[in-house]
Amino acid sequence: MSEQKLLYTKSLCAGYGKKIVVNELSFELKQGQILTLIGPNGAGKSTVLKTITGQLSAISGNISLCGKSIDSLSEKDISKQLSILLTDKISTERMTCGDIVSTGRYPYTGRFGILDENDKKIVKDAMAMTDISELYDRDFSRISDGQRQCVMLARAIAQEPSVLLLDEPTSFLDIGRKLQILTVIRKLAAERGIAVIQSLHELDLAQKFSDTLICIKDKRADRIGPPEEIFKSDYISELYDIKDGSYNALYGTAEPAAAKGDIKTFVIGGSGKGIPVYRRLQKQGIPFAAGILHENDVEYPAAKALSALVVTEKAFEPISAENIDRAKQVIKKCNTVICCLDAFGTMNKGNKALLSFAEEENTDISYQIPPNIL
Repeated sequence: MSEQKLLYTKSLCAGYGKKIVVNELSFELKQGQILTLIGPNGAGKSTVLKTITGQLSAISGNISLCGKSIDSLSEKDISKQLSILLTDKISTERMTCGDIVSTGRYPYTGRFGILDENDKKIVKDAMAMTDISELYDRDFSRISDGQRQCVMLARAIAQEPSVLLLDEPTSFLDIGRKLQILTVIRKLAAERGIAVIQSLHELDLAQKFSDTLICIKDKRADRIGPPEEIFKSDYISELYDIKDGSYNALYGTAEPAAAKGDIKTFVIGGSGKGIPVYRRLQKQGIPFAAGILHENDVEYPAAKALSALVVTEKAFEPISAENIDRAKQVIKKCNTVICCLDAFGTMNKGNKALLSFAEEENTDISYQIPPNIL
């Protein structure tokens, strides 16, 4: 597939009147590429998208669509190249969902908007692609917000654009629909070469469905790059100024802050079995220690985020006597030990020794998630 440059901005200043919201934004969007804007609320993601569509006038800078300045194109020419899905709700009266999707064909019809058989096929194909064929004859005003979002996406697809612009396309959708819609968008980019620019609040989905990310913060593009460059280290926490908790870029998950105070509970976990216990304890405001966990254990990120202390072992190494001793010293100060394991293997047999030590210390031991141990 050729990588034709379909959308291009240079030194774009977007805002309202003379008030600059995003300054000096330059990027290019190529055929088949998905570019996603992320950043905190109010950073200016929607302002940028509305400026590109012409809903807001650019304060300064240039926007090119399919090799031509967007200012030189007529509204009809733009409609044939750029399809838009914004968060703004539309009001309709006595229009079916099929009628709404059909309006996506208007740039190609005559002045009376009469669809020929090919237009009708494109409309039905767009509705089938978004899995809403059964809504064709339904009143648009009598369907759910999630269904409306799918109808508006089908309308944008029916327009057969070179560039698809979407402002929070997964708003109002349940997780199944979110994945479905983003998969459809990915398919459009891969199979039809459509270039996509969108904004998303769901960082885990932005990470999985984007080729390039633009991070908007402090009136500028703070970073531009592929997901593997953006989603690493503590950058996401910096971008969103996260103070009450943490964000794990590897797994795309946010966690609340660990409870503070003296540690009186120790959780012996591993292989993900300790995660429900960590969450229960954190919600109850109980400071706890966790271990002994290998640094590559699936539950290590959750333990690190939610516990006051984690006793760890290097990846792929048997639990050392030194780390067993460290954990024992913590258990001596605890009133309760919760063991989440029902079996011990070669690499974590040190945890079996830890459990035996707790029993010898006459520590209160639980083998299930306590409903409330306050």
